[in-house]
Amino acid sequence: MGKVLEQGYLLLEDGRKFNGRLYVSFPDPPFTLGEVVFNTAMSGYQEVLYDPSYWGQIVVMTAAHIGNTGINRLDDESDRVHPSGFAARSFEDPSSWRSEESLSDLLIRSRVPAIHDLDTRAVTRHLRELGSMRGGIFPVSISVTDALEHIQNHPQMAGLDGASRVTCQEPYGWSTGSPSRWLGNTVISDNGWRGKVAVFDYGVKLSILRRLVDVGCDVRIFPSTAKTGDIEEFNPDGILLSNGPGDPAAVDGAIENIRHFLGVIPVFGICLGHQLLSLAVGGRTYKMKFGHRGINHPVARKPDGRVHVSIHNHGFAVSDDPLPDGAVLTLRSLNDGTVEGLDFPDLNAFSVQFHPEASPGPHDTSDVFIEFRNRMERHARTH
Repeated sequence: MGKVLEQGYLLLEDGRKFNGRLYVSFPDPPFTLGEVVFNTAMSGYQEVLYDPSYWGQIVVMTAAHIGNTGINRLDDESDRVHPSGFAARSFEDPSSWRSEESLSDLLIRSRVPAIHDLDTRAVTRHLRELGSMRGGIFPVSISVTDALEHIQNHPQMAGLDGASRVTCQEPYGWSTGSPSRWLGNTVISDNGWRGKVAVFDYGVKLSILRRLVDVGCDVRIFPSTAKTGDIEEFNPDGILLSNGPGDPAAVDGAIENIRHFLGVIPVFGICLGHQLLSLAVGGRTYKMKFGHRGINHPVARKPDGRVHVSIHNHGFAVSDDPLPDGAVLTLRSLNDGTVEGLDFPDLNAFSVQFHPEASPGPHDTSDVFIEFRNRMERHARTH
């Protein structure tokens, strides 16, 4: 195994083929399959690779040069690389004082196939026109006919419970906050009150846990299928529903668990958690054509119209036709009108579709963690 110059190709389920060179190759099997998606971020490829929400996907980076800042352990967002495959126009050697490892070494060590010398602009235009679809990275030794058969036998993302593939196996505590240079707009609480937060782990990023600690929370993470009784023993002041991969409607047991806590203590949902919260109150979700993936998506806050640049990674969204019962629209995408934030005043619950923790990306929306903490404190002092 290692960096090689073997010819290969990216093949989509509609038969469209894009030639390239295999950056990392494997034996047994010598190919990889997944939902092919594109990410428009100019930086942050390490955080993309370590984001559990990319489980089961082949990520095509639209930026021309990927790898030039290397890999740094401080930037990990989980304990392992999650995408099924990785693709770019050009993979570069690192040139950064923070680099501890090259991208190629990480991909080899993580056994993640990758392809470069790819016309990523053509791939992206194709996916924007026809939508994200299944695909695979293959060496030229595998015929297109055989490759297409493999792809067509691979499961669709719709109907797939990805959270169960990436959640923790046992509850654990978290007490590490963000390094001071990462805090951005998130201010550390200093009034002495600390909230206890139970996190449903559907694929949580570590930066979400850090942000909770930053605003004065004691954090405990539970598997996606944890029993409500186990969480109640922790006696939390609030529930956080994390990000994660797959179809929200397919997450085993999530709806029942969320309903158990709604109206009892504050609930905050992020990304997949936003979608699950909406389903729990009777809303609907749908599969987007090609989703939102990048660090440069503008969202408008209602009712004042203030615009935030936000970080996205989602292929499903909450329907506003109609909105879930009792929901107040708080944020909307300026790119395509997607629902980006909801508040449920009668249930003391709210959610955002984007990633307010950043990493990578701007910190425009990190104040939502302060809002969550404040809701917990108000509730705790009045109940």
